[in-house]
Amino acid sequence: MLNKVLLIGRLTADPVIRYLPSGTAVTEFGIVWNRRYKSGDEWKEESHFFDVKAYGSLAEDLSTRLSKGYMVVLEGRLSHDRWTGQDGKNYSRVRIVAESVKIIRKPKIDEIEEEEIAPQDSSSEIERIEEELKEFSREEKTFDDEDEIPF
Repeated sequence: MLNKVLLIGRLTADPVIRYLPSGTAVTEFGIVWNRRYKSGDEWKEESHFFDVKAYGSLAEDLSTRLSKGYMVVLEGRLSHDRWTGQDGKNYSRVRIVAESVKIIRKPKIDEIEEEEIAPQDSSSEIERIEEELKEFSREEKTFDDEDEIPF
């Protein structure tokens, strides 16, 4: 079975770090991915929001290096949490557990919260991000004994 997520997006808020009773660091943050598409003659945009969680040394590193507005490449896996609330109802949510995160772009101080990319510029932006992603995948070639063999 394969459970792998690869996402490029912006942080929606500063990461929040907590520690488990065992001392393991846990960082949580949100990420948004915007999809821009053309419907007839009109350009539309839809936003998709994801909850992300990281553990251990990655969590500690992310909590100090990231903040709202950073654009990142996130690689991880989906996790489905289920619980029963105090009201007796069953709840669930799917979130991403981060395994690696790479900063693509830091936010500018004077940057507007949502960056506009003109339709004619979107292909060059996508090509630039794809090239950075290729470089990222070439750099990340170390595997632990517990990792599966990559194909």
